[in-house]
Parts: sequence; structure tokens; C-alpha cells
Amino acid sequence: MINYLIVAQIILATSVAYVWIFRYDVITSEFKQFGLSDLTRTFVGASKVSLATLIIVGIWYQSLISIPSIFMGLYMLAAQYFHFKIKNPVIKHLPSMFLLVLCALIALASFNII
Repeated sequence: MINYLIVAQIILATSVAYVWIFRYDVITSEFKQFGLSDLTRTFVGASKVSLATLIIVGIWYQSLISIPSIFMGLYMLAAQYFHFKIKNPVIKHLPSMFLLVLCALIALASFNII
């Protein structure tokens, strides 16, 4: 189970970092569609990259896994809300939904529930 948890952490953290660092133009256009400000986008981006970093560090320090995965999951829930709000097609919901499931699995595993 530990190996699966580490793989989930790596997938989650690298996916978030990749989107927020290398695909920033996509993020900018989505936040405009959502009607959110540049300040909000900057705050969310900095928070997500920080949380992704903590999730990676959690590979070596397991006590750091639970809180970042919960907060990242809340961001993914918010992403789902905004995708529904502007009536995006289901294909646009899938990345954040997949990452939300990973966040839930990581959080549950960190509390020894699964």
C-alpha cells in the first residue's frame, strides 16, 4: 500500500506543478472564464505549488501528507464547482476529478482509514 501511496503523491504533485508552471496560459484563460481575478489566480497557484511541494516532502515525512492533501482536495472541489458553474463539458472536469480522487485516497491513507 505504501508504494501505491507514494505513486499517488508523485502523480498528484507533478500534475499540479506541471499545470501551474508550464501550462500557465491555460490556467489564465480558465480563470478568466470562471470570472476570477488575477489576485485569486496568483494566490491559488502559489498555494497549489506549495501544497504539491509538501505532498512530495511527505514521501519522507509522512506527518506532512494529511493536511496538504485535504487542502489540495478542497481546491479540486472548487475546480469542479467552477467547471459546473460555467457548464464546461465533462472532459474538462476529468483532470480535477481524477486529482480529487487521488487527494481523497492520500488523505484516507494518511489517517490509516484505507
